[in-house]
Amino acid sequence: MDVPALGTVTRLVGLTIEGRGPLSTVGELCRIHPLGGGAPIPAEVVGFHERAVLLMPLGDVTGLGPGSRVEALGRPLSVPVGEGVLGRVLDGLGRPLDGGPPVFGTAVPLDNHPPQPLRRRRVKEPLSLGVRAVDALLTCGKGQRLGIFSGSGVGKSTLLAMMARNTEADVTCIGLIGERGREVREFLERDLGEEGLRRSVVVVATSDQPPLVRVKAALLVTAIAEYFRDRGRDVLLLMDSVTRVALAQREVGLATGEPPATRGYTPSVFTFLARLLERAGPGENGSITGLYTVLVEGDDMMEPVADTVRGILDGHVVLSRRLAEMNHYPAIDVLASVSRLMGELATPEQRAAAGRVREILSTYNQAEDLVNIGAYVKGANPRIDNALARIDAVRRFLQQDAWEKAPMQESVEWLVREF
Repeated sequence: MDVPALGTVTRLVGLTIEGRGPLSTVGELCRIHPLGGGAPIPAEVVGFHERAVLLMPLGDVTGLGPGSRVEALGRPLSVPVGEGVLGRVLDGLGRPLDGGPPVFGTAVPLDNHPPQPLRRRRVKEPLSLGVRAVDALLTCGKGQRLGIFSGSGVGKSTLLAMMARNTEADVTCIGLIGERGREVREFLERDLGEEGLRRSVVVVATSDQPPLVRVKAALLVTAIAEYFRDRGRDVLLLMDSVTRVALAQREVGLATGEPPATRGYTPSVFTFLARLLERAGPGENGSITGLYTVLVEGDDMMEPVADTVRGILDGHVVLSRRLAEMNHYPAIDVLASVSRLMGELATPEQRAAAGRVREILSTYNQAEDLVNIGAYVKGANPRIDNALARIDAVRRFLQQDAWEKAPMQESVEWLVREF
């Protein structure tokens, strides 16, 4: 009979619990028993300092004290995943939040490795996301990874909800990481709706959860997406937001003694982001199309997380506060956005029409101030005249109500026919 590896709590400072033992490895799951009895608290081994084991809790630490018993479980955190997760809302550790029964299925580890590069299929088939500006001008393929960049209050969550409702993917995996508790139910009932939830699984870790739980929620929703991809499904993975995942990982790093580097972010943050984002993409059978929102602090596109994520992903969609203030929704800044795979996914006719739309927008933006102050004389520049004549048609094409369905084929036909 195996004898459990045991230890005791010696110190608790901030987010970190120090223990004398147990014999364990980094990433191993432990149970810590409160002094006054009650349910044990899950924790994970995150490091070692001299002879002490460093753990981070995956729950509330109330009741812990010096001498609390620590029991190593000999395995990393894993969560059961199966077809039964569809239509369910889970917390960051895979436990039901919707009042339904426990989920049963294959136990999958949360921290997997990305697929071997040469075993990935190439991205050759477009995926309809149901958003006209994206499908026509920033075409996304099955297995592509796109970032949605914007400041707060510009419409990231609404855009994600549109894609979740309208996509043609087989399964949708949604991670709401670091969200306000009030917004979770609003997203489920108002934005996603019953139809969208039926073929989705939602993983929630609100901002009040321990930082390690928020990190685990990002890993969990990715592991669920991998489960369905490996069974030949085309999965849409939506994560809102990867910035809050990075902030949670920063808290973990600082608590374990990592030195802050770029703007207070620890080096492990950037390593973690690369490993997390690389897990999405095409596999040998199915695909994971990853859409990650990035909360840009102060609308600064060059801040560390935004710059790192933009360099890893296969394209970026930038939302403009200026367009949102003009009541232009979705507030997608087409000129600042790019899909790195559109050249392989779109027809020559679509690429040519998309180029003409970009030229109209660029020319109009350059001439807008002159036109507004009356300094431009009609006929002085044919390109500006064309942009002024066509800008309203471009805006009609780009604007879309949150509940309007726009199949990709219709969007592309409209683009080619109109421009």
